[in-house]
Amino acid sequence: MPTVLIIDDNAAVGIALDVLFSLHDIASLRAASPEEGLALLAREQVDLVIQDMNFTADTTSGEEGVALFREIRKQYPDLPVILLTAWTHLDAAVDLIKAGAADYLSKPWNDDRLLATVTNLIELGQANRALGQRLQRERRARRELEQNFDLRGLVWADPATERVLSLACQVARADVPILITGPNGTGKERIADIIQANSMVRDGPFVVLNCGALPSELIEAELFGADAGAYTGASKAREGKFEAADGGTLFLDEIGNLPLAGQMKLLRVLETGRFERLGSNRERQVKVRVISATNADLAAMIRAGTFREDLYYRLNVIELKLPALAARPGDILPLAHGFLPRGKILHPGAEAALLAHNWPGNVRELKNVMARANLLAQGDVIKAPDLGLPLPAHAALDAEPDREAITQALARAGGVIAQAAAELGLSRQALYRRMERLGIARAA
Repeated sequence: MPTVLIIDDNAAVGIALDVLFSLHDIASLRAASPEEGLALLAREQVDLVIQDMNFTADTTSGEEGVALFREIRKQYPDLPVILLTAWTHLDAAVDLIKAGAADYLSKPWNDDRLLATVTNLIELGQANRALGQRLQRERRARRELEQNFDLRGLVWADPATERVLSLACQVARADVPILITGPNGTGKERIADIIQANSMVRDGPFVVLNCGALPSELIEAELFGADAGAYTGASKAREGKFEAADGGTLFLDEIGNLPLAGQMKLLRVLETGRFERLGSNRERQVKVRVISATNADLAAMIRAGTFREDLYYRLNVIELKLPALAARPGDILPLAHGFLPRGKILHPGAEAALLAHNWPGNVRELKNVMARANLLAQGDVIKAPDLGLPLPAHAALDAEPDREAITQALARAGGVIAQAAAELGLSRQALYRRMERLGIARAA
């Protein structure tokens, strides 16, 4: 049950509020002086404070209430405070709201308005605490990943990326094939490199073959090698990728482009470690960990007869699904800053434009956009026009955000003020001012 602390020297006020809150499943504590209120705050778990502004008889200046409010804000910066007084001083009220007071109400108060304000603030506080706890868990998980594994300098911030990383590191030491799926340009090769770096064969070679970049008639020769005369133009014997990767990892990108004949030979290598070069009858033995990747729908290819089902299940012992960049927005700004040379910074409007774009080309597109912006920007500050991105059709970037827009932006940003401000097209200071005015607490 949520708890409200009422600090008021008038016992009748405390009793009236106590009765009001008890009818709506809200517990209350009462204190008759600032000192008693601060002592209760130190001992009890409180969700919200309602405080009077005057505690000494015949005093109407509100100075005692201001002092109490500032002390509460100093000790408990995220605790919402509602100011209640029979003597309304408009200038003082405005100043205190700017300083972070949740509301300023006159006695006698309106029960419905007070109750609605209290309920909203308590719910918001609970949501902020849950968000703070989630952020702490995410920070702890990130520290553990960075301390325990070689992440090859990967830049990320989004929980969706962290889940993929965590699973990749968890299975890296297992000697099983891994299939990485996801759209083009999402960083599948970077994940494969991280798996290799944390595997039992991390000191062995890491060999990459893009099956989509070669004609189908050459893929087998690239994979398994070829003896001299095996095909037109093969004037001398050549080593294949499996031989080059012996004792390490072979990363097969765009595995869906491998022709059926090559699929059959790949399946045999995965099962036995044995293969023959093209044009040779001599069997060769290798020990290679295979990681494959694709943006294709392999299940649909199996139904169409263009991909072997037995190979699919052999490759897909562990599947890592890497989301599109638009599905992990927390990565956008860290990556964008990482692609810029030292000394270059992003204007808040540019950050908002980056967050508003849907990134069909994923990380590869973002990298190219930042490279272009770095060349076109006049000076060290990159502005939105330098990016060359279209403005979103649904909203102007400079629209005044309301409470809902701010809370949703904070949720999407995981409580990161800079990221939420950029998405809203505001500076951090401007967002802080709006949060204080609207009674939106900062995440712990």
